[in-house]
Amino acid sequence: MSYQVLARKWRSRTFAQVMGQEHVVRALTNALKTSRLHHAYLFTGTRGVGKTSLARILAKSLNCETGVQEEPCGQCTACTQIDGGRFVDLLEIDAASNTGIDNIREVLENAQYAPTAGRYKVYIIDEVHMLSKSAFNAMLKTLEEPPAHVKFILATTDPQKVPVTVLSRCLQFNLKQIPPQTVAQHLQFVLQQEQIPFEADALMQLGHAAQGSMRDALSLLDQAIAYGLGEVKADAVRGMLGTVDQSYLLRILDALAAGQGEVLLNEAAQMAARSVSFDHALQVLAQLLQQLAVLQAVPQALDTSTPDYSRLSTLADRFSPADVQLYYQIAVLGRRDLGLAPDEYAGFTMCLLRMLAFEPSGQMPPRSPRLESPPRADSHEVMPSSTPAAVATTPTVPPQTAAEVMSAVPVAAEAVQEATSVQRPPWEAELPPLEAYDETPARVSVPEPVAVATPAPPVVIAPANVAALPDWHEVVQALPITGVAAMLAKHCVLTGVEDGVWSLTLPATYQSMLMQQDKLREALASYTGSAVSLRIQLGASDALAPIQLEQQARAEALQQATEALLADPVVQYLQTHAGARLLTDTVQPLAPSA
Repeated sequence: MSYQVLARKWRSRTFAQVMGQEHVVRALTNALKTSRLHHAYLFTGTRGVGKTSLARILAKSLNCETGVQEEPCGQCTACTQIDGGRFVDLLEIDAASNTGIDNIREVLENAQYAPTAGRYKVYIIDEVHMLSKSAFNAMLKTLEEPPAHVKFILATTDPQKVPVTVLSRCLQFNLKQIPPQTVAQHLQFVLQQEQIPFEADALMQLGHAAQGSMRDALSLLDQAIAYGLGEVKADAVRGMLGTVDQSYLLRILDALAAGQGEVLLNEAAQMAARSVSFDHALQVLAQLLQQLAVLQAVPQALDTSTPDYSRLSTLADRFSPADVQLYYQIAVLGRRDLGLAPDEYAGFTMCLLRMLAFEPSGQMPPRSPRLESPPRADSHEVMPSSTPAAVATTPTVPPQTAAEVMSAVPVAAEAVQEATSVQRPPWEAELPPLEAYDETPARVSVPEPVAVATPAPPVVIAPANVAALPDWHEVVQALPITGVAAMLAKHCVLTGVEDGVWSLTLPATYQSMLMQQDKLREALASYTGSAVSLRIQLGASDALAPIQLEQQARAEALQQATEALLADPVVQYLQTHAGARLLTDTVQPLAPSA
């Protein structure tokens, strides 16, 4: 006997064997159980999800010799003949090959005759969207009011091409893509029945490669068995599919967490030597980052059977949520732009280096030698403020000559400019000024530019017996930090400064930011020019944190800008005579002119 492929041998023959379509199976079995049968059904979905199999099972349930029931017996003459494609009252029509009106007219003429052997005459029209317009029009009347002994079962992968007049005459069921876990479970059952050794990881790879199609999964399984000489092993399946070994990407994530650029490039070179698809590598990398984000936000939502679960759990503790979100975005956009790169290897390595460079916590190695040198006694490098307000001021200045203070300004300003060019990602670039446009649409607004803090010499902390505290908002604006560490500072409230110990209060909601307190302490030490200790207490505070002050300032600026626009005579004229309305969510305040 000739070999029968697994996709045909293990095709679903009962409703219980249909995988991943429980919503359709439930509706059909309940209809059969209560004898509430429609005259026309439409199954929609991608290839290999079970449309034709469900149609044949439904035909068996309608014509089973034991009676109309929710599960066909599978043993009677009608059931066996339908499985073998020999039942005289079941007509399967391929609409892709029989698109014309003549083919449909022949079907409709035969529909009036009673069934020969079965209870119902069943017409299964596959890929029904391929019928011509005239063919659809010819079958409309029969489809709406067919003879009592006729049932139509239509199947299509593109329901949008089916006329609405046909859709309205059918009971429609949308079949879903089958999840990889469900596919892997079914493949495991098939291999156990076939007594073929396998590895669970290999089945998950096949489940993902099938992309929701059980037929494709069984076909790939046939190929994997042949490729592995009667075994289904993970390494063999990976080689057959040309997929990337996940261990490469896990080592890449380890290197990112440690900031090891050399390791990143070495791993990429090894992947290139093994002809790994870098497009697929970025896809899997994005998937791993998504799993890390789930572990950080809702740990119990990720199945513990996920490949490399323990290693992913360890990596989730090494990255901040902001890091993971940024890396995911870089991976997705890098995959989109991979075709624009000089070659795939260059595009992949640039994505890795971009992840290393635009790290949100601000640990990017500086490009300028000036930024690597220790702080000068007569100057202090200050990062640009993220607050869209006026230029920040500084606390009390220690005794210095005017010449020393003025000599520090150009050096610090140049450092600020260089640090800004290094730290700012390309997607945060300022838009061109409004004058650069030919005409100004009604809803166009110019985003507020980022203000740069005035360079300041080192600050001197007042003695402990002085009641006045430094303005924490101004201190935060001048600190050389970005990312999560900057957000930690902005959410804190300064409650005391004594003997180099800065006491802060942080809302318990932002407790996860405490992982960046060492960076905040180092920034304060650099800012003050002396050793600093931090004492951060979780709890509420009556005073406003810098982030709240910024929000208030933005809200007030936005309110003033909105009121100014509404008071403009031109805007009022357009509202009165042209029915125009101001889109308040598009209003952005302009920066104050110098």
